Amino acid sequence: MLLKPNMNWPQNQGIALPTVLAEAELSADYFTIHFTVEEPSDCFRAEVDGDNGRSWEDSCVEIFLQSPVNPGEYFNFETTSRGYLLAARGPDRNNRTALPQSEIDKVIRTKQLASVAGNLVCWGMTVQIPASILGIQSFNGVQLRGNLYKCADKAKTPHYLSAFEIETEKPDFHRPEFFRDFT
Repeated sequence: MLLKPNMNWPQNQGIALPTVLAEAELSADYFTIHFTVEEPSDCFRAEVDGDNGRSWEDSCVEIFLQSPVNPGEYFNFETTSRGYLLAARGPDRNNRTALPQSEIDKVIRTKQLASVAGNLVCWGMTVQIPASILGIQSFNGVQLRGNLYKCADKAKTPHYLSAFEIETEKPDFHRPEFFRDFT
């Protein structure tokens, strides 16, 4: 699926935007997303230097998933181009609990190193989320709901893209009412 900008958001208007392709795979053990990103160099930033940092400030791809155990909460997995992960859970933007490093270490991140082609920075990230982090034994028979995002809030040119449309006045990824089925 192609992540798209909401062109009603002023932040996405009048700028060259990244191109982001995401491919989802679901096995019994993992929910896997392969991201391929091409972004103008003004959109690229890579400053975060550890897990549970401010990933959204860097070039970042994000996976938000409704909890299959408690539909009133959702998980966010935000991965920088360097492979650092912010992961949390909770019912909304303000009530998040960061996952401990022991859980973060279970999320497999495989990065494609960034390269430059003209004015574009090209990079990729594969994120594999194990069923156990979501509190289930297996993804068999589970219907996953969520959304995928790309952002870089502190890049020279901030931008906001999503797989499924978010109908808000300004960028806001913490909106589970806009989650849709992945499978």
